[in-house]
Amino acid sequence: MDFLNSFLNLILPPISLTAFFFFLPIYLFFKSLSFITNSIFSEDVAGKVVLITGASSGIGEHLAYEYAKRGAYLALVARRENRLEEVAAVAESIGSPYALVIPADISKVEDCKRCIQTTVTHFRRLDHLVNNAGVSSINLFEEYDNLQNAVPVMDVNFWGMVYCSYYGIPHLKQSRGKIIGIASAAAWLPAPRLSFYTSSKAAVISFYETLRVEVGREIGITIVTPGLVESEMTQGKFMSKDGRLYLDQQLRDATVSIMPIMPINDAVKGILRSVCRGDRYATEPRWMRMAFYYKTVWPELVEWFNYLVTMSGSSNSPANTFGKRLLQLSGLKKWFYPESVRSQQLDLKSN
Repeated sequence: MDFLNSFLNLILPPISLTAFFFFLPIYLFFKSLSFITNSIFSEDVAGKVVLITGASSGIGEHLAYEYAKRGAYLALVARRENRLEEVAAVAESIGSPYALVIPADISKVEDCKRCIQTTVTHFRRLDHLVNNAGVSSINLFEEYDNLQNAVPVMDVNFWGMVYCSYYGIPHLKQSRGKIIGIASAAAWLPAPRLSFYTSSKAAVISFYETLRVEVGREIGITIVTPGLVESEMTQGKFMSKDGRLYLDQQLRDATVSIMPIMPINDAVKGILRSVCRGDRYATEPRWMRMAFYYKTVWPELVEWFNYLVTMSGSSNSPANTFGKRLLQLSGLKKWFYPESVRSQQLDLKSN
């Protein structure tokens, strides 16, 4: 028998619980003091150089506008050059001194290296790296005929952030800059039909938490875990089981169900406030952070609720789930879903 581990199994849990409740008030006091201090001395991003991936729509696009209003230079990265040109024009009209357009596929390591090099060559520095680009695949695991079709989810959502971070870190160290990794609150939740998406976002969180230990004294890292925020994904843009992007608002209704969707402008304002304060984590809407604690304390309850809302009564089809029927019968959709989410049609080319 391993005496040491048996001893620790007996002694460490009660000691840890006692220490937790003893030090919690002290920790919360200093945490509150730090929050107030960082809010007062929040970073001014005017004149800073900010690279944003997935900048052609959703959180990436509107973060570009928020940075622009504060006077930041922008490097905008996505696949859709025409959309990037439109975003750049708006950004410059509302305050950005210059917005550089860089068409690229961030799932490719060569494109990520080029994005960083192009930005630094043009602006001579890099201050904020916003890794935002993402894609969602909404299918039951058993529905996949070929698991290779799910590989792009990890390639975009995880490896794209890894590649950009790898090439950006040397320049961010020089500027004492920041990395902003857009993960998702879905990483905490066992949501049906989102196995690959949630796994990719959980990987993002683990990657940046580890990276923070390695380089956090030289580079600030803010991990963003949005809940349901107005975007192309909440408008119904998904990756099918055969790897194609398509629009399915019925599937969106079944998956999102009775959860309120936060307007994009409010979300990005909160995210950028957190970034400029130097927060380690940012969640919008803030109440969504409670999902993490529910999952930690009552995992069985969370799993049961997610099954009830998104799977119950469906017979593996999203058409008649309990949550979707409740959404339709209650009339909550007009209150929970912004107008753009309810009606907007999308360009289905990926970010």
